[in-house]
Amino acid sequence: MPNYRRLYRSGGSYFFTHVTYQRHPWLCTELGRQALREAIIAVRRKHPFAIDAFVLLPDHFHCILTLPETDADYAKRWRLIKLMVTKACAKDLALPLEKSASGERRREGNLWQRRYWEHAIRDERDFVNHCEYVHFNPVKHGLVKSPRDWAYSSVHRYSWE
Repeated sequence: MPNYRRLYRSGGSYFFTHVTYQRHPWLCTELGRQALREAIIAVRRKHPFAIDAFVLLPDHFHCILTLPETDADYAKRWRLIKLMVTKACAKDLALPLEKSASGERRREGNLWQRRYWEHAIRDERDFVNHCEYVHFNPVKHGLVKSPRDWAYSSVHRYSWE
């Protein structure tokens, strides 16, 4: 089994990609959006973090988070968020996806891929590059012609003039 190494920096900013199980497109449904929004709000109350950029697509999402100066545990936040989303909507979504044998052994659901991509933001240029990647992702996937045309994005908080 691979030995994944993650960089944990208190107060750090990180880029993340989370993908649905077998890329099933449930995230942009009303139920998926609401469950994710409520989970993020609930986890932020107990384990604060700032969302610097965010885009929600049907089968994955990208975001940039900044943690408090005294905390580096983003893994706990994601574990709690994904768990809350799974508890809130797994039965209602009733996805027709079979779990793998290892997923069964681990008692995993069938909403999320097990792992996620994470990248520690190194500097201001790296932040800007990842922020642009987040916001242009719906265009890259052919969902819209302009980032501002995608409703499920933090691009609307930024001025591009």
